[in-house]
Amino acid sequence: WLAVFAFALLPIAGLGQYRLQWPGTWCFISTGDSHLTGSLVFASTFAILGLLSLVVTVACNLATIEALVSRCRTKATASRSSKQWGRIAMETLIQLLGIMCVLSACWSPLLVTMLKMIFSHTSLEHCKQFSGDAQSSELHRECNFFLTAVRLASLNQILDPWVYLLLRKILLQKFCQAANAVSKCSNNEWKERSITLSEEIRRTAA
Repeated sequence: WLAVFAFALLPIAGLGQYRLQWPGTWCFISTGDSHLTGSLVFASTFAILGLLSLVVTVACNLATIEALVSRCRTKATASRSSKQWGRIAMETLIQLLGIMCVLSACWSPLLVTMLKMIFSHTSLEHCKQFSGDAQSSELHRECNFFLTAVRLASLNQILDPWVYLLLRKILLQKFCQAANAVSKCSNNEWKERSITLSEEIRRTAA
């Protein structure tokens, strides 16, 4: 936490800049100051560290999932304790997969778009210069995409607790029970229709 706090305060020391972004309702790291080396270094470091932390998190989650699967295989017996361990491991595995998918979906668009804007020397400050030509239309799409990426990243903190809650064992069991009930109803209905159709065919043949 101290390292993150110190990194966020670097613009105060002159390394990097926070600027008001289009459409003028929020502030973020400036990505288009090509003449300022400090701003480019700060923005690039933020994006690269974010991608590295994302890759490390995904790798650790995959390693944990592999360890859980191998542990379940070694404890694959009919005892009650092994079944309980299997249920706990499955619940943990599903939660890890859910968190990993949410994290990647929320942060990857923002970090990749930031690097693209840094290397192309563009920023949201150019979004104010809209006109009717095709180049301006392309710029408008990029600005809207970046704004959507920022909103996705801000949603990550909201979605994480819901992933833990919604992917709990009780809710998963309720979902599976509902799915089984729907499938059984549809299967029974299909069987009844098949029996009725076969009886009608027999009557017609007779």
